[in-house]
Amino acid sequence: QVQLVESGGGLVQPGGSLNLSCAASRSIFSFNAMGWYRQAPGNQRELVADVTSGGVTKYADSIKGRFTISRDNAKNTVYLQMNSLKPEDTAVYYCNALTLWPRRYDHWGQGTQVTVSS
Repeated sequence: QVQLVESGGGLVQPGGSLNLSCAASRSIFSFNAMGWYRQAPGNQRELVADVTSGGVTKYADSIKGRFTISRDNAKNTVYLQMNSLKPEDTAVYYCNALTLWPRRYDHWGQGTQVTVSS
């Protein structure tokens, strides 16, 4: 098991920036990937970005060029730098730690609210 604690959410104006952090209670290197998902009211939870243990990143088309995911294995922390925020980025953002063996298992944080509004 692992505890994931997100921070850094809040209210920001359109065009602004936020940097989300996800601190894990144990080494993140053991996970196949660390990621950020989001869920807006009435919508399904969707992948925003993830990064594998080998450093390969993947981004949703809607946020490419605006968001950057990074990981600090020494600090057991994953970050999501969000720039040029839009109202449609408003959602609860969840940190995810993915295990694939012996079967897929997703660990989740409690989520942090991001609201983009003027």
